[in-house]
Amino acid sequence: MHVERYGDGPRVALALHGWGGDHREFAPVAARRPPDAALLSVDLPGYGRSPPPDRWTPAGIAAPIRVELERRALGPIPVIAFCSGAVAALRLALDAPDLVARIVLVDPFDRVPWFFRHFTWGRAGERAFRAAFVNPRGRAIINAVLRRRQGSSADFTAAFQRIDPLLVLRYLRVFDAFDREEAFAGLTLPIDLVHGSRTFGAVRRAVRAAARRWPQARLHRL
Repeated sequence: MHVERYGDGPRVALALHGWGGDHREFAPVAARRPPDAALLSVDLPGYGRSPPPDRWTPAGIAAPIRVELERRALGPIPVIAFCSGAVAALRLALDAPDLVARIVLVDPFDRVPWFFRHFTWGRAGERAFRAAFVNPRGRAIINAVLRRRQGSSADFTAAFQRIDPLLVLRYLRVFDAFDREEAFAGLTLPIDLVHGSRTFGAVRRAVRAAARRWPQARLHRL
């Protein structure tokens, strides 16, 4: 899989992007790293220059990341995950605890929000997804809705103009299946939960649920 390295410092952390992103999501963070730190930012399986996973499950998505860390003889190291990248980070920690020192989850989703869930409903969901994210008018409407929910002027659908829409739909369906996974509740490693003060209500609810799930978690509101 493709891994972009920022910096040559001896303190190394791994970064996992969110739904619809790629390794470049962490470039602004990498630019502010300490001189002795390095950040490895991946293209998750199927995104950017990384091949798709062998299995479309959380474990299948995390498997190539585990292989890459083992190949580089890295671990345990901190893992930073944004948005839905939390799924891969948590699965990696569950499957390879010797590789993950701690996890930092930034604006994590623990479930597919209700306003996205209908996209996971078979062929009808796929048609609705194409209308919403492939059609320029649909993207404009989605952007307007999401901006109101977050109180932001950001372009939330810009990435969908340059990536395979069916790829992100497959990820969305994986995340929907993740809603029913309870295995992560038993993780005992250090976890930091970070969210913005103007982020989505679904994220704030996810952070509160995560704090109940992991008593050791520390909360940070930016």
